[in-house]
Amino acid sequence: MHVFVTGGTGLIGSAVVAELLGHGHTVLSLARSEASAQVAEAAGAEPLRGALADPDILRAGAAQADGVIHLAFANDFSSAEAVAKAVAEESAAIAAIGEELIGSDRPFVTVSGTPWVPGRASTEADPPPTDGPVGGRGLAVTAALGLASRGVRSTAVRLPRTVHNQGTGGFAGLLTDIARRSGVSGYPGDGAQRWPAVHALDAAVLFRLALERAPAGSSWHAVADEGDQVRDIAAVIGRRLGLPVESVPAETYGPLGPIFAADQPSSGAHTRQALGWEPKHPRLLEDLENIQP
Repeated sequence: MHVFVTGGTGLIGSAVVAELLGHGHTVLSLARSEASAQVAEAAGAEPLRGALADPDILRAGAAQADGVIHLAFANDFSSAEAVAKAVAEESAAIAAIGEELIGSDRPFVTVSGTPWVPGRASTEADPPPTDGPVGGRGLAVTAALGLASRGVRSTAVRLPRTVHNQGTGGFAGLLTDIARRSGVSGYPGDGAQRWPAVHALDAAVLFRLALERAPAGSSWHAVADEGDQVRDIAAVIGRRLGLPVESVPAETYGPLGPIFAADQPSSGAHTRQALGWEPKHPRLLEDLENIQP
């Protein structure tokens, strides 16, 4: 397939592009800058200059592709307003791409987060969260999955709170960044809350499988670790950085505080069974050993 990918030069996107190219697909990668275009070309993809906020560019990319994988997100969590802006921008982008694909039977793989369910690990059958700071992402992905009734093979890959590679990425990466700035490797509450995780290279395989074979309207969990306790994550970060490890107020994490404090384990058992997906790369706590002081 000729695949249009948004966010193709990020931590996850670069792994997805490499996975696609390595399995015989070609890639058209959205590039918001000349630097991004050069990265895309170096990876073997064709760059399409434009931004996520430009619906005409997104429609043009989708129109010339056999399938679409959407990964781009502003990832600005500096304030509630910044998060809301990023969610709104992404929602409009998903709608624009989806409209272009109506009636084509082409695959459209979107991305969201694993939901949290009180008292147990969430599964692929649980609905995506539609409230909270990033609840709008769940609404946008639900609308995209609804296009299954309008001739779009839309599917959703739900990513856990940490997608990592060489000790960076995801919420664990945010904990590391905050630890470097504050001088403390912190965790909210008692740190017993669990976060699921997956290596970026394993997640990339699932995106390819979803593109190639997932049925319309389906959701999948890219979960390798069902849930590591946050205090264990903070302990590795603290040891690698030579910093004290201690509980800090949830407000330390700004608009993400309530999410950081929540217990949110998740299962990918159905995904493994149905799509034959099997994570092979280092788990989170092992991968965090790559953090450099």
